[in-house]
Amino acid sequence: MSIIASVLVAIVALLHAWFFVLEMMLWRRPLGLRTFGMTAEQAEATAVLASNQGLYNGFLAAGLVVGLLAAGPTGFYFRFFFLSGVIVAGVFGAATVSRRILFVQAVPAAVALVAVLLVGT
Repeated sequence: MSIIASVLVAIVALLHAWFFVLEMMLWRRPLGLRTFGMTAEQAEATAVLASNQGLYNGFLAAGLVVGLLAAGPTGFYFRFFFLSGVIVAGVFGAATVSRRILFVQAVPAAVALVAVLLVGT
């Protein structure tokens, strides 16, 4: 796999690891409140849902890391599957929550997926 494709996949994995931290650990803290534009009351009411989202983001990050570490076709299939999942989640989030999600989540994953597909297995 090319270095450029690897770096792009790593960036998407790091983004999702950060989303995991934000949603699982910082949701009710000042950084989480500012990031998501919420009041403390809103954060408290949605904390369980945010933790669930954070957990899924952690799984996406982990899958991308496995894709980076696995050799041959297995790594390619992991990268393809998890980047595709990130794109679908980003498009859905943009349609249902905020258009910003398209640019923060789906676009980086789409760029990484194109790089992965150009390199192949």
